[in-house]
Amino acid sequence: MKLKRFLVRYYPPGIILEYDKGGDLWTKSVDILDLTADTNPDELLADIRRLEPLITESQADQVKQLIARLQQKQGQQDDRRFCFNKELKVHILPLTNVAFDKSGSRFITGSYDRTCRVWDTASGAELHRLEGHRNVVFAIAFNNPYGDKIATGSFDKTCKMWCAETGKCFHTFRGHMAEIMCLAFNPQSTLVATGSMDATAKLWDVETGEELATLTGHTAEILSLSFNTAGNQLVTGSFDHTVAIWDVASGRHVHTLIGHRGEISSVQFNWDCSLIVTGSIDKTCKLWEAVSGKCVATLDGHKKEVLDVCFDLSGQLIATACADGTARVFSATTHQCLVTLEGHAGEISDICFSPQGKRVLTASSDKTARLWDVQSGACLQVLEGHTDEIFSCIFNYEGDTIITGSKDNTCRIWS
Repeated sequence: MKLKRFLVRYYPPGIILEYDKGGDLWTKSVDILDLTADTNPDELLADIRRLEPLITESQADQVKQLIARLQQKQGQQDDRRFCFNKELKVHILPLTNVAFDKSGSRFITGSYDRTCRVWDTASGAELHRLEGHRNVVFAIAFNNPYGDKIATGSFDKTCKMWCAETGKCFHTFRGHMAEIMCLAFNPQSTLVATGSMDATAKLWDVETGEELATLTGHTAEILSLSFNTAGNQLVTGSFDHTVAIWDVASGRHVHTLIGHRGEISSVQFNWDCSLIVTGSIDKTCKLWEAVSGKCVATLDGHKKEVLDVCFDLSGQLIATACADGTARVFSATTHQCLVTLEGHAGEISDICFSPQGKRVLTASSDKTARLWDVQSGACLQVLEGHTDEIFSCIFNYEGDTIITGSKDNTCRIWS
């Protein structure tokens, strides 16, 4: 077995090992969740090598360098105040989603105007216009960390695979019987998963364009899906009030997570693949063990539908966004609500942590995005200027740039 190279996911959770096994590309995550500024890199490296025989003497220096980079990232102050940089009048109809590549140098926007567009972050220049869908482009993604491919999912029932460098369409994935609502690349960038209003998810081969599996079992629309860090499992959330866990290699159904009393709005694995968080129209979030499918906690307190949920990169915190105009941060270990984020005048549809995990970003129908302090719950900044509701908000991987996408047909860059 030959180890090809290492990839690092920036602060904090760990290191990705990428290697060849029987001619196939595999990845494995190495947790370093307890890394602090005081951690001895040599001692941590020795611990990692004891657990991971893949790391030979020749790769040890590289791993040590990555540990040092993560320590440096951890020690950086997360007190940036974001300034409005530029507004891009990017589409002729409202945006649906925005997404960064790994480097943060490019981002993509999807729209009701049936296109996806690729942008240069620094200049705001349009690099490519991805045309060919016959209906709304609703789901979009780069194949991070590589960033050389883009997937787009549309209400025209197809998913398309594009070259990020040239804008050329490689494949059109046909097979769904209704609108595609969500999609994701696996960490190895060999597969794309799509979820549809036809109550199925599908797995597609990125290189050949072939359909590899149809995941059946849900009885209503699939609105959210997520691969785990290892890429061996996929989780899907449905309007049938259930969540399903699937084995990626075989397409086999592993668990059905039953307990919510309303439609599932959002699902996500944590970094070490041990937990799944789900948000629902029933006003609650639930935390589940990935191995057993057991519900370990119900996170409640919201007064209306929970529209989005996410883990921080370490998997220690959970953020929830609600139609009641508030967001909450919960501990993934104690399940307690740590802070309630109050200040928006409309529903919050999108939420994410900063890469450092010390800030939360929210997007609202009140036409603003807000930046919050995780520990105190204080609103640190209101990002104003959009003239209609904001659907999407994201940080780049360094945490020094924000993109907001709005129903006003524009996106704004903040840095």
